[in-house]
Amino acid sequence: MNPATVKETLIIFTRYPEPGKTKTRMIPALGEKGAANLQRQMTENTLAKAKKLQAFHPVSVEIHFAGGNQPLMQAWLGADVIYYQQSEGDLGKRMVSAFEKSFTAGMTGVVIIGTDCPDLNPQIMAEAFQWLETHDLVLGPAQDGGYYLIGLRRLIPELFVGIDWGTSQVRQQTVEIADRLGLAIASLPILHDIDRPEDLGR
Repeated sequence: MNPATVKETLIIFTRYPEPGKTKTRMIPALGEKGAANLQRQMTENTLAKAKKLQAFHPVSVEIHFAGGNQPLMQAWLGADVIYYQQSEGDLGKRMVSAFEKSFTAGMTGVVIIGTDCPDLNPQIMAEAFQWLETHDLVLGPAQDGGYYLIGLRRLIPELFVGIDWGTSQVRQQTVEIADRLGLAIASLPILHDIDRPEDLGR
């Protein structure tokens, strides 16, 4: 795969698994180390699936991280991945910054995912990029009212303003903004996120 010919980017948002600072909503059930270990496993799992996607769909994979630093991330996940520190601000601002970086670099389709969705597989990731050929916005709806994936083919900052991040309103608010802007929206299958102790049973 020639990097110069790749025009699509898959961005994984994650956090360095430092006990006490990651997956904090899981700490009551798992303890600080257990919550950090869950974060570690879920990130490794997501990256492995992203690499499987690359085997049949030419896409650049980037990890945008919070906490830690580049040497720690490389020691953990390897030197063959592109790393960026997430920007400051709420989740919306950080996603806008990530999208902007890719589109400025000439990408024609960009998808952002987190690491909280064990059921997200390479086929669904590929489907997201396929939808971007004919749609402005692709959303992977999470069962809790958020989304596990968002894809764009151009920067649309309005989609990330006035959103109540971390609530069950995120997806609905995003769709309402997209409708007002007249965007063509594609939806992927509804999947479960692992955010809270009660999700662990799944």
